[in-house]
Parts: sequence; C-alpha cells; structure tokens
Amino acid sequence: MHPVLFEVTERLRQRSRVSRAAYLQQMADAAELPRGRRKLSCGNLAHGMAACQSTDKDRLRMMDEVNVGMVTAYNDMLSAHQPYERFPEQIRQALRAFGATGQVAGGVPAMCDGVTQGEPGMELSLVSRDVIAMGTAVALSHNMFDAALCLGVCDKIVPGLLMGALRFGHLPVVFVPAGPMPSGLPNSEKAAVRERYAEGKASREELLQAESESYHSAGTCTFYGTANTNQILLEAMGLQLPGASFVHPDSPLREALTVHAAEQAARLARAGQGSMASILDEKALINALVLLLATGGSTNLTLHLVAIGQCAGLQLHWEDMDALSRVVPGIARMYPNGKADINQFQAAGGTAWLFRQLLEAGLLHEDVQTIAGPGLQRYTREPVLLDNRLQWREGPEQSLDDSILRTWQKPFAAEGGLRLVSGNLGRGIIKVSAVAPEHRQVTAPCRLFDSQEAFVEAFKAGELEQDLIAVVRFQGPAANGMPELHKLTPYLSLLQDRGFKVALVTDGRMSGASGKVPAVIHLCPEAAAGGGLALLQEDDLLCVDAETGVVRVLIDEAEWAGRTAATHSQPVRRGWGRELFGFMRAAASPAEQGGSTFTASLVMTDGGPCE
Repeated sequence: MHPVLFEVTERLRQRSRVSRAAYLQQMADAAELPRGRRKLSCGNLAHGMAACQSTDKDRLRMMDEVNVGMVTAYNDMLSAHQPYERFPEQIRQALRAFGATGQVAGGVPAMCDGVTQGEPGMELSLVSRDVIAMGTAVALSHNMFDAALCLGVCDKIVPGLLMGALRFGHLPVVFVPAGPMPSGLPNSEKAAVRERYAEGKASREELLQAESESYHSAGTCTFYGTANTNQILLEAMGLQLPGASFVHPDSPLREALTVHAAEQAARLARAGQGSMASILDEKALINALVLLLATGGSTNLTLHLVAIGQCAGLQLHWEDMDALSRVVPGIARMYPNGKADINQFQAAGGTAWLFRQLLEAGLLHEDVQTIAGPGLQRYTREPVLLDNRLQWREGPEQSLDDSILRTWQKPFAAEGGLRLVSGNLGRGIIKVSAVAPEHRQVTAPCRLFDSQEAFVEAFKAGELEQDLIAVVRFQGPAANGMPELHKLTPYLSLLQDRGFKVALVTDGRMSGASGKVPAVIHLCPEAAAGGGLALLQEDDLLCVDAETGVVRVLIDEAEWAGRTAATHSQPVRRGWGRELFGFMRAAASPAEQGGSTFTASLVMTDGGPCE
C-alpha cells in the first residue's frame, strides 16, 4: 500500500472517530428493530400492499420473504434516466422469479443540468441534491423493505441518492445504472462549433445541429462529466456491480445486469449481509477519491464526496484530496481531458483496467466489502453474456488504446487532476487535468462580474481583449445556490486561443466538463459571506498558480485589511421556484464542507467536529 494512501485514510479515520461511531451505532440500533413490514400493524401493511398483484400480496404476508424497495429518478428530461421507465417492471419480474417482491418506494426529482445551464433553473441544481436525499429518505421511510435499489446516474442525483440511502445504511443498497448513449458527434467538434458560435461565426442552426448530433438518444451523455464520474466512483465504493457502468441501455447485457442487481439485493437481504453502512466506510470513500483523481473526473465531486461522507459519519477534507492528488497518477484521458468519449474508454479497457492498475500501484484499498462480495479485486473483471448467461471474466491486462488508458508506471501525468489552492482570497479547487502546463500560472488584472451574463455581455462588447482574470462572484451556496457557470467556457477558451493569459476565479461551480482554461472554483469564504472576493476592486492584480497552489491578490496588506466588503449588485432573483429554496440556501454549509443543507444537523446528531 502506498504510504500516502495509508496516511490519508488513517487521518480520515481518526478525524471521524466520534461521528462514525455515532453513525454506526444508529445503524446497529435500526438493524436490531423488527425488519420492515414485520413491525407494521395490519392496517399499515394492508395499505402498503393494497395495489400489489395477488402473488406479491401472498409473499408480503410471509414475513420471511424479501421485499426490495426501488427509489427511481426516472424522467424524460434526462436522456440518461429515460431508460429507467421500463426498469421497475423488469426488476419486479426478476424478483418474483427469485422468490421475492419489489415495489417502487418513491420517485425523486432529477433535473438536467444540460437543459438548465445559464438558465434560472441552474440555481436549483445543487440544492436539488439535498432535495433528492430527502426524497430518498421519504421513500424508504415506509419501512416495508429489506433492501433497496437506487435508479440514478446523473450529476446531483447519485450523490443525493447516496446521502439519503446512507441514513438507511442498515439495509443492503444496490445502485442500478442505465448506461451511455452511443457515440455521436465527437465532443471536440461540438466544442469547436460552440466557440465559433460565441464568435458569431456559426449560426444558431449550425450550433443546434452540432448539439443534437452529440446528444442524440437515450443514455448518458458520452463526455467525462459528473454523470460518468459518478458511475466510476460507485464501482469504487462497491455499491454497483463490477463493470456495469458503461453498458448501453438497450443491450441484452444491460437487462441481464439489471436482473442480477435486483437478485443480488434480495440475496444480500436474505443472508443478512451487505448493509450499506458496512460497505461505505473510510476505505471505500478514499477509493472513490482515488478514482476521481486518476481519471481527472468532475470537480463537482469535491463537494459531493464531502457531503456523502458526512451522511456516513466521515469527515473528508479538501486537504485529503490534495495530498492524494500529489501521488495518484493520471492514467485515463477522456473529454475534456482528452479526445475520447466514454464508449471509447470502455472499449480500451474501462473500469476493469483502472482498478487493476491502481491496485497494482498500491493506490486502492483491496480489503473492502462490496455488494458483489469481499475484495475490490472483483472489480478487475468485466461482465459478459455467454450462452445467454451473465458471467464475469478478467478484464484486459493491457490497454487496448494507450491514448486513452495508460499504465501507472507510464501515466499521462504524474499527479492527479485536482489541486487545493489558497491565499488571501481564500481556499478553492482547481482542475488541472485538462489545462496545459503553460496555462497553469496566470498573473493579470481582474475584471469583476456578479453574474455570468454580465461577463458574456462584456465579451460581446469587445471589452475583454486583454490578459485578465475573470472574477465571477456571489455565486456560492448561500448567495444563489451555487450554479454551474459552464456558459463561460467557450468565451474564456476563445480569449485563451487568441493568445491572452486568462483564468477564472469564482465562488461558484464549473461544469463537470471543466475545460482548458485554469479555473479556481468553490472559493471559500464565498463573497456573500464577506470572503476575499467581496473585497476585490476592478483591475486589482491577481495571481493564480496551479503549480504551487496559490490564489491571491497582489496588494499591500494594510490596504487589503482596510477594505470594506462589497454587496451583491443585483437583488435576489425570484421566479422559477427559486424563492422556495431560500431556507436551504440560508442553511447551506460552505463549499469545503460540501455546500450541504444537512451539515449542521448531522454534526448535532452524529456528534464530532465539522472542521
């Protein structure tokens, strides 16, 4: 085992000693109660099975039979989630054949960040994670179930499902993916059309055609953003079947995997094994972090992993991410870090290759529990159909495309894809895996914006043709819900391509597809809390250095100390439901504590510090 992996894991364990013990005790207490419907009154049980078919009712009356609750994020707005329309019936039939029953326990909202980018709905994106967690808890609170299946893939949905399900961690919980769409227009070509459109060199019709050729059918989007990062991390946590993430929705293999996931949940429940609390421990959380770093995954997970950990009594810090990033090599290249899409990644060796390499390097904990059984070595195998039977075989021992996957001895980069940066402006995260080395150090005057719309207007007016660090502030969790600022990407890229030194500094988020321009994001304290961003003045000289981990304003300390924090230039925006979430914004923890509505209450209930 790599010594840094051991050290970071041990620090996490010690830091979380009180809160983890409290969490495990809560789960143990829940496990000792009469399971599910065994505790329900006749009236409660009659309500719970009233709509079931007769054979299911007969089984539900038999208290020793397993009933599996499904929490689904199905809707037609997310291409990744549209296949879930047919999953519940597949699962019910599979469970009946297995001698068990299954019920949809509840549905949770699932917004498409691709639809809401740059729109008012994006201000609900991060808080929707916590709404999903609460929806998951409501669904499972019916107490009819011996195990649970979570049907979700995308951005805030998987983290929300994880957070909610963890508070029912006495149950076995299995995540069921839907798979990616087939490859369409290459992502690099789509990005080029976006940049041409930003310059006024492509029409709206051309842009729509390019976008439609890229996002063209049911299934997960094929770039390596938050959704696909979620999938790899679920395997690393041992909560998804080995190699299940990137099998296409309409394939026979996908249906076989869905059936097996249902059977496995029932099997674990019958055996009294595989509780979620026993699987997602400090080692599993660190394994997920390692996969995030090795693949240059979504920056959104620097928030989500912290918030997920809190729900399991684990106090993960950004320093943990930074320490591991210094020793975990970058061994995968997918867009925006490279040209390949997720289907090409899968063909080159996929998750089985990643796990094999990182285990060989001593950078993963092998001695973990998973839904597939003990040991992470199981995840070096890939699923196949042989004679119409689902089986697992060892994955490839060599990369089938070294432009996508490389060995840990000869990686794309010696370090992982994320860095912690700090200075007199605060603390934030920067993703370096897609940023060329020559662009990782920028010193330039700042331009201040209180919205991404204001930045775009300035660009279109020709006001930004210079070296600059764009500061987009009042975008944190407390200000407006911390929206993604992905609409900035083509404009910043154009400025960089024109030869200017460019960077972004913000207390907001970027997309999981953060690109080639250095971006210090999630800056804490946020501007709305009086952080350093609120003290900046137009044309202050800023330094962003991803190599040394510095973000600071170059100013006399006395002058800096004497400045008064600015207030948001725009009133709180209303409409599109945003006013309904004011209480959640007010309760949200800072970004480095997960930007979570639940942080304070979890500290009170689980004990232990939130440092």
